[in-house]
Amino acid sequence: MKKLTAKDPETQSADVLATNIEQLKALFPEAFTEGGIDFEVLKQLLGGAVDEREEKYGLNWHGKRRARQLALTPSNGTLRPCIEDSVDWDTTQNLMIEGDNLEVLKLLQKSYSGKVKLIYIDPPYNTGNDFVYPDKYDDNLSTYLRYTGQVNEEGFRISSNTEASGRFHTNWLTMMYPRLRLARNLLREDGVIFISIDDNEVHNLRKLCDEVFGEEQFVSTIVWEKRYSPQNAVQWFSDAHDFILVYARNKELWQPGLLERSDEMNARYRNPDDDPRGDWKATDATAQAGHGTASQFYELIAPNGQAYQPPSGRCWVYTKDRMEEMTADNRVWFGSTGNSAPAIKRFINEVKQGVACQTIWKYEDVGHNQEGKKEIKSLFPEYVPFDTPKPTRLLDRILQLATDKGGDQVVVDFFGGSGTTAHAVLARNAREGGSRRFILVQLPEPTGRSDYPTISDVTKERVRRAGMKIREENPLFAGDLGFRVFKLDSSNIRAWDPDRQNLPKSLLDSVDHLKTDRTETDILYELLLKLGLDLCVPIEKKKISGKDVHSIGGGVLLACLADKITRDQVEPLAEGIVKWHKALAPGGDTTCVFRDSAFADDVAKTNLAAILNQHGLANVRSL
Repeated sequence: MKKLTAKDPETQSADVLATNIEQLKALFPEAFTEGGIDFEVLKQLLGGAVDEREEKYGLNWHGKRRARQLALTPSNGTLRPCIEDSVDWDTTQNLMIEGDNLEVLKLLQKSYSGKVKLIYIDPPYNTGNDFVYPDKYDDNLSTYLRYTGQVNEEGFRISSNTEASGRFHTNWLTMMYPRLRLARNLLREDGVIFISIDDNEVHNLRKLCDEVFGEEQFVSTIVWEKRYSPQNAVQWFSDAHDFILVYARNKELWQPGLLERSDEMNARYRNPDDDPRGDWKATDATAQAGHGTASQFYELIAPNGQAYQPPSGRCWVYTKDRMEEMTADNRVWFGSTGNSAPAIKRFINEVKQGVACQTIWKYEDVGHNQEGKKEIKSLFPEYVPFDTPKPTRLLDRILQLATDKGGDQVVVDFFGGSGTTAHAVLARNAREGGSRRFILVQLPEPTGRSDYPTISDVTKERVRRAGMKIREENPLFAGDLGFRVFKLDSSNIRAWDPDRQNLPKSLLDSVDHLKTDRTETDILYELLLKLGLDLCVPIEKKKISGKDVHSIGGGVLLACLADKITRDQVEPLAEGIVKWHKALAPGGDTTCVFRDSAFADDVAKTNLAAILNQHGLANVRSL
């Protein structure tokens, strides 16, 4: 039975650096020696693809190396479940996570890599005193714990680009780079990311995304009209728009959805000749002469015998044979009297049942900032903590373009803010009968209020109230309007940190590798994260030989975290677990986990592992 410690890779978040090296080793094994990578050999294998120029085109800033390292450093933290803050814990598939999104993104890597359909983020715009993130990057988790008051330390500071600091681009880029790098890993091959931004950083964000996602994966820059009236008290121009950058994980595999046809568009289709194929509209039967071939220049004879020639500089849109077929099929219109110039009939049921989205989004169609504030005000009459929240109609447009109502459609927003993304997901699901899931992440920034001490408290309450309102407005909708709350914290597994002045006490304290102030539920969900299982995967509990045994994911993980397992209990416990495992019949390999300090001695632990191994349960671990 293998004993897991805080330094074991299985108890940490995904090691992105190690994964990259393994992928490189699989492609170029010749470039690897016992000492590491032979870059001279690697350059030879890559041939002319290596750029060794000192001056290169790209985005560089002081701190880029540190930012790259931040994305590659695994997290030793965990996400602790908060059932009391959640809604419909037992049934929901949605997540609301409180914590620094850099650490949270690291922790989500194993469970959600390559599974996210859409990421939308509304990050800080770097306009002055507008973002608050821990600035001690060598131990980001410890810094976060100090920031949130879970650990006291005098002199702790937080990152904030103020007007006085000159709105440093470097701080903002160092904050954004590792988060985008980790976010890319979460996207499915047909996934896409939408990022709101304004003029302050749109130029840097575009270059940053070109590097992270690939310049060839750029889809579009959308201009959103965020204000409906001009501001007169400005020095130069009244700012009326924001940008939304769109990048695909694989542009060849992602296509945006279509928008609904408007009533005005449909009104252009009529049926004056009672054609059984339905409504149609007349379209030009000619094309520019320079685009046609010789077969498209001819005299067209109408059914009444009248001859027509294409206008000067034009040709017929079809060849003579094809046009005669169209005429015989009543697809060419010569007017109600039969004496008008020919036109092609386009039937409404033969055109796209939607329209391609344009890159300018008017506030009439998707809302504006004031609409976003009114939405929050309607839910929070007592408090509107956000100056420029996004309206749900804006997010609804993005959901319409980037997701479907069926299947496993995961939507992530790791700058959760006011919770608009979650609100929009719930509302669209209720309207369509959809099953999209959301994962929201928000830093618990202090508000200075007693009713909502942090921004994440506001986020949770907004989603709660939005869900209740949607339920009232859609009483027949039986879908998911809940969410599970998790909070970022240090690992449940105790790290070896001895007191050099009192080693005997340190040894005694380390007998149990699990922290004494953590619950079985805390430990179970850390196992889910570290083994790469969905945080909403079903968990079943069963009493076996007087001990609680948990089955996660239909038997993919079996965990018994009892405080004490005697020699006499080992055999019936192991046999009961084997019997239950056979009944569950999981599709893949099963991992069995026990509390290491629970066993009376090594003999008991060895015997249990041996019985399980005899019945095919070879992957047995202890914490």
